[in-house]
Amino acid sequence: MQMLYNSASFVVVLFNVPVPATALDPVFPASPVSTVAEGMPSLSRGGYEIVDKLARKEIFIEGALAERFKLGVQSLVESGPTEEKLDEFIAGFTAMAQQAVVLH
Repeated sequence: MQMLYNSASFVVVLFNVPVPATALDPVFPASPVSTVAEGMPSLSRGGYEIVDKLARKEIFIEGALAERFKLGVQSLVESGPTEEKLDEFIAGFTAMAQQAVVLH
């Protein structure tokens, strides 16, 4: 877990869980998946938790949506964005947030 962004409006946290190279193949559970070839990226599983501080809602995104988020942020960072531009981009993902933030 790593906090990537924290503004007055949003917090973005990365959850990255590495997948063991000898994890069982989901199609054929009796046979382990072969180890990752040298030079190939290792597999990982995770996503991003985005908290909208003002609306007090959060969303966890993973898979293709998380990849889209990552690529969008990377392209913004390359252009040297302002906090407002980053917040505007993140707000597009928090429109789907349904989970209320609850303190324990």
